[in-house]
Amino acid sequence: MIDNKRVKEILFGLGADLCGIASIDRFHDAPKGYHPTDVLPTCKSVISFGCRFPIGTLSCTSPVPYTRARNSITSKMDAMALDFCIEMEKYQIACVPIPTNESQWDDNTKRWRSIISQKHAAQAAGLGTIGRHSLLITPEFGSMVWLGAVLCEQELECDELKDNICNNCNACVNICPVNALEHLELEQQACWDYAFGDDKTIQSWVISCHKCRDICPYNLGTENSSFFIHRNSK
Repeated sequence: MIDNKRVKEILFGLGADLCGIASIDRFHDAPKGYHPTDVLPTCKSVISFGCRFPIGTLSCTSPVPYTRARNSITSKMDAMALDFCIEMEKYQIACVPIPTNESQWDDNTKRWRSIISQKHAAQAAGLGTIGRHSLLITPEFGSMVWLGAVLCEQELECDELKDNICNNCNACVNICPVNALEHLELEQQACWDYAFGDDKTIQSWVISCHKCRDICPYNLGTENSSFFIHRNSK
C-alpha cells in the first residue's frame, strides 16, 4: 500500500510542481465514455500533476518559443506519467497514464476530447479551477501550467477542492479574435482554426494566438507574479 504523501513525493521527484488526488466519485458528470472507469474499470483514484510553463514565452514577438515550449513540455508530462506508473508497480499497484495532449472525436457531443479531461481531473484533484477561458487556473502559477494525469487502482486520500478563482470578468471573451468564447462551452474548431496552423511566412507549424491566456488577471499566479516583480526591480 502507498499513501497520498508518498504519491506526491514520487511525482515531485520526477519534476512535478503541483500534485493532487481526486476520488472517483468526483467524476459523476464526466461525458459518457470519458469517465475514468471507462478507461480503467478498476480505477479508484485519479492523480493529477502539473508543471509550470515558462512565462517568458508570452513576451516574445515570435510564436516559435511558445510553440516549441508547449511541444516539449507535452513530451515531458507524458514521460513523467509513464515513469510514475512504472514506479507504482514496484508497490504492486497498477496505474495507467493519460496522454497530456491527445484528442479523439466524440460523436455523441460532436467535440474533440481527451480520453479523460486533464483540466477537469486537475480541478477534481484540487489543483485549481477552470476559468471562463476554459483553461485551468492554479493559485501558484495561474494558467501557465501544463497537466498530466494517472488513473490508479488504489483508493487514496483525496485533496480538498479549491474555491473558484475566475471572477467572470469576461476579458477573455471580449479579446477573442474569433468570438470562440461567446458561449459557455468553447467553440473548439473556431479557436483551433485561428490559433493553430502553418505560418506561411516561416513555413512552420505554430501556435499564433493565446490572447485569452494573456489577458486573464489570474494568468500568472503567486509564484509567477513574484518572478515578474523581482525581474522588473533589477
